[in-house]
This record gives sequence, C-alpha cells and structure tokens, in this order.
Amino acid sequence: MKKSKGRIVFEVINVIVLSLLSFACLFPLLNILAMSFSSSTAVAAGKVSIFPVEFNLYAYDYVVGKADFWKSLLRSVERVAIGLPLNMILTIMLAYPLSKESTSFRMRTVYVWIFFFTMLFSGGLIPGYLLIQNLKMMDTIWALVLPAAVPVYNVILMLNFFRGIPHELEEAAEIDGAGQWRICFQIFVPCAKPSIATLMLFSFISHWNSWFDGLIFSNFPSSYPLASFLQTVVVQRDMTLLSLEDWQSMSMISDRTVRCAQIFVGIIPIILIYPFAQKYFVKGMTVGSVKG
Repeated sequence: MKKSKGRIVFEVINVIVLSLLSFACLFPLLNILAMSFSSSTAVAAGKVSIFPVEFNLYAYDYVVGKADFWKSLLRSVERVAIGLPLNMILTIMLAYPLSKESTSFRMRTVYVWIFFFTMLFSGGLIPGYLLIQNLKMMDTIWALVLPAAVPVYNVILMLNFFRGIPHELEEAAEIDGAGQWRICFQIFVPCAKPSIATLMLFSFISHWNSWFDGLIFSNFPSSYPLASFLQTVVVQRDMTLLSLEDWQSMSMISDRTVRCAQIFVGIIPIILIYPFAQKYFVKGMTVGSVKG
C-alpha cells in the first residue's frame, strides 16, 4: 500500500524529533565519557564535547590502580550476590499472602498498613547505627544486606501485580490439590516474570549504587563496597595520604576527569545487565491464560 504524502511527512517529523530527543539524552553521557578519556588541561579549557581530546587512560589508571579498589569491588559483588536473592525471596513471600482478598486473609489490610507505615516513618539513623553495633555486625556484609532485606516499595509493586493475575488460575490449582506453596511458586511466580525481572533490576541498582550505609557501618576502607570506596577515596581523597606516584598522577588528571571515570566504572555492570532484563519489561504475561 502506497503511503500518502501526509503519512510520509508525519514519519519524517517523528524520526527527526525522536532523534533529537535521543541525542539530548545521550549527550551528557557521551560528554562525561569523553572527559574521562581526555587530558586535564583540555577538560579545564572546555575543549571536550563528545570526543576525547588528547586521549589518555590516566583517570582510569588512578581509579582502578589501587588494591583497595578490587577489594571494594568484590565486596559489592558479595553484597549483590547475597542481597538480591534475599530481597526477591522475601518480596515474593510477603506479596503473595498480602495479595489475597480480605475474605481469604482477614488481617491483610492491617499488615499492608503496617508495611506502608514503614515507608513513611523509620527509627532514624542513630538508632539504626546503635542496633547494628549492638548486634556485632559492624564491618560485616550483613550490616549492608539485612537492614534493606525487605524493600517495602517492591513488595507493594509485586502485590499489585499478583492481584492482577486471574483468580481462576488459583481456583483451578486448588481443585487439582495444589497447596499455597505450590500455587505461589509454580503459578504466580512464572506469571510474574516481567514484574520479578523489573524488581530484580531495582534491587541490583539499589545495592550496587548504595554508598552511605557503607560509610556508616564500616570502620575500615577494606570493608567498603565499591560505591563507598569511590566516594571517599576518589571524590573526597585526603591529600596528606598521597604517595609520590599519586602526586605524579595528579599532574596528569583532575577532579573532573577522575569523577567522570568514577561514574562509568560504577555504571558498567548496570549497562551490561540492562539489555538482558529489558525484554521482560512488558505487561500482560497472563493475557489469554484464562478463556471465558
């Protein structure tokens, strides 16, 4: 079918507008990437746009050329490896019963409001610190994982997704003799793959980018996760602790080039994981599963 002139004009305008919007979103990232590969003098002079000027790797050498960097990287990997499965298991096990109707679970509304209350009010920073200290969890991986073991916002999202699954599926499983555990993990969880994949990405980003709790619950830099290490050693570095080699490196880099390198070192895992999780960012996994 031949397209009309109006249709062609419409598509051309769409392509132009979307291309401009895409470039507007990508330009800051390309600019930061270019500055991380450019010399400090070129960056200070404002010569860098989206292409590196006087290409070099000094900023990255400075960031990753420390033994503490690799220790903090392993710490972050350990945190994600423990925290992500813990988040998802607790989220699913909480969301499933709370997604039931009040006739099936009388106290459902009360428990929902209790969890929602924790989103608005918390014990505070000092009581949280004293609790971790009294439990002897300072400088341990559990101090970074357990306080955020139940992400209430994720529970609410999963709860609402479970409520959208046709009730007939559960009734059919009950008629076949399935118990609640089997219904949850063999029916609801497979139907909720898009929601689970999205929440897994949220949890991963939360654990990977979290730096403040690492500073609070760790007494030594060797216990810092990657985000905390980059915040303290790179952004707020102590000039009195710099060695002769560090001073030589400082003559070839600047705060701006180092910070740009820091940004990309921190987001590389997210960039690698997001394309694989993107295909699950869809809705309606259960459409057509029940025929009226």
